[in-house]
Amino acid sequence: MSRTCITLQTETLDELKKLLGARSKTEAVSIAIRDQIRSRKIEGIKKMAGKMEFIKNVKDLRHEDNRIG
Repeated sequence: MSRTCITLQTETLDELKKLLGARSKTEAVSIAIRDQIRSRKIEGIKKMAGKMEFIKNVKDLRHEDNRIG
């Protein structure tokens, strides 16, 4: 974990804590950052839609897997 000093508006931080149900400022900021990272990753995945080609279907993949008895 690293320590960082940032300046935030008190009203904004209080609203964030309330919306997220966070017990501390640190928890609120950590949750908000994780949510933002997750959202950006999801958007990246959505942008790939229709750009990948699958050459086998799920049924074939499942039955050709020798690891499954």
